[in-house]
Amino acid sequence: MSNMLREELDLTNVNEFFWTDSKVVLGYINNDARRFHTFVSNRVQKIRQSTAPKQWQYVPTDDNPADNASRGRTINELLSSNWFSGPSFLWKKEIETSNVVPELPIGDPEVKKIQTFQTETTESKDLVDHLSKFSSWSNAVKAIARLVRRIKKDKTNAPASVGEQEHAKGLILKGVQKQAYQKEMDVLSQGKQLPGYNKLHHLDAFIGLHGMIKVGGRLIHSSCTHSFKHPLILPKDHHVTKLIIAHYHESVKHQGKGFTINAIRSSGYWIPGINRAVTSYIRNCVPCRRLRKPVEGQRMSDLPTERVEPSPPFVYCGMDCFGPFMTKEGRKQHKRYGLLLTCFCSRAIHIEMLEDMSTDAFINSLRCFIAIRGTVRQIRCDQGTNFVGAKNELNSALQQLDPERLTAFLADKQCDFVMNPPHSSHAGGVWERQIKTVRSVLNATVSLSSGRLNDASLRTLFYEAMAIVNSRPLTVDNLNDPKSLEPLTPNHLITMKATTVLPPPGKFIREDIYGRKRWRQVQYLTEQFWSRWKKEYLHNITARQCWHAPKRNLQIGDVVMDTDENLPRNEWRLGRVIDTVTSQDGLVRKVTIALGDKKLNKKGERVNKVSVVERPAQKLVLLLEAE
Repeated sequence: MSNMLREELDLTNVNEFFWTDSKVVLGYINNDARRFHTFVSNRVQKIRQSTAPKQWQYVPTDDNPADNASRGRTINELLSSNWFSGPSFLWKKEIETSNVVPELPIGDPEVKKIQTFQTETTESKDLVDHLSKFSSWSNAVKAIARLVRRIKKDKTNAPASVGEQEHAKGLILKGVQKQAYQKEMDVLSQGKQLPGYNKLHHLDAFIGLHGMIKVGGRLIHSSCTHSFKHPLILPKDHHVTKLIIAHYHESVKHQGKGFTINAIRSSGYWIPGINRAVTSYIRNCVPCRRLRKPVEGQRMSDLPTERVEPSPPFVYCGMDCFGPFMTKEGRKQHKRYGLLLTCFCSRAIHIEMLEDMSTDAFINSLRCFIAIRGTVRQIRCDQGTNFVGAKNELNSALQQLDPERLTAFLADKQCDFVMNPPHSSHAGGVWERQIKTVRSVLNATVSLSSGRLNDASLRTLFYEAMAIVNSRPLTVDNLNDPKSLEPLTPNHLITMKATTVLPPPGKFIREDIYGRKRWRQVQYLTEQFWSRWKKEYLHNITARQCWHAPKRNLQIGDVVMDTDENLPRNEWRLGRVIDTVTSQDGLVRKVTIALGDKKLNKKGERVNKVSVVERPAQKLVLLLEAE
């Protein structure tokens, strides 16, 4: 209002006064030493831009007419108030200024808290201390060389010459030795030998021409250069030493510890404990990690509840596909596949034949399995395209049901799919082991009748192989004891029959493969499967021994490399961990990473796109740890 009146009435030389009944506000306006929070600070700044603090006066609340408007008055109260006439002190010839001291109470919430830290500043007079800001040995040497040139008042901007760089190296290395070996230098400069307890005693150290400590050694009569026979001694933990290690490690193209140590010593540097220093650097070298670091691992997880708690057969299953197998119908050959499902509780298997790897063929085989074995509560598998397609098909079918039928359908505990991360076949070892046994024997058995099996014969062979595998003993501890009980097999649990499945009567010979009776052909192959399976599997049942010790958990922010068997290692994509899945034992075995992809858009321009994928820890190489 004051700014508007002065502008409209063109009042330039006018004395203005402002009143407020808040002593705290007066304290805000008159205070220059305190910093206020944003809301108060902005308004105080706006007030001080148009007015001076000395223009603001204090008015008691009883004399402040602004209270009549802010608090409200009745008609009688308004007529008897000073609203129409104003405060009485305004009618005086001279305005009396109040002596009220503005208040700013201690602990005011609008005043920012100021924290004072006790600091100690030290001035470094050593040039070497400033080299901690450099990450390259060559850049540090060039910077010191140009600094020396400026000290000599040479204002040329030409690159540092070889002589200038050598002189700069000498200055840096001499400063490093003064910091690390000052006591040794004092002893050696007096012409004395270092005492036996000194770390440099066995090096026969001496002071060289330029006042630096060098290795004496036993190569005095060698024809090698002086720097090779008497290298400079540098401390292993100094920043300059790390710059030198990094420089020569890059010069040998990251060829490992041996090449790096040889390059350092050949250049005239002797670092006590060089093996540990170089190893420590290479361990943190990102290019070396990309080239040679193994993939991450983690301690083997505990068995899930489904495998350690009793349940009806085939309620909790794991599955996968194997094949292909060639069958012949007339003159046409077809590729057929096997679908193996294994029960987590009874360790029994069920094999169905797939006509192809499509979603429809898988759902049909799954329904055949459920019709024979009963309702399945949960199926674990990998993320095969047919499995993912079947899961999406069943989920979309659930959306077509009305809410009442959907509730009843879910109450019946229908099948749920639990899928492992991509490229994590080790997570499905419970069924991968069964597939390895069945597939290796079936491949050898079917090869005996190559091109002579049809679909019906292959399906029968699958069922015969399933019966044989389900007749295996679940334990082999007492097989050689004649007094022990009959070994427990999966067939005891799923068929409740103690007798094993017997083959049909007759003697089956190799010539049956070429006969017209296909059932005899299948039975001969079944006998071959049984004999090979006993030799190749039963005598090799042992506990898997791997992944004992827990390792560092991958964390959000870690930079990793996604392994790909189809690409060379130097083309593996880099990614950043954006989410982790922690198991019940507190270990991370599965993470979500964001991968950067460079793709071409419609205009042919390269565009950076980010793809989010799920990966197991065993398929990632850790490059940089999150801070």
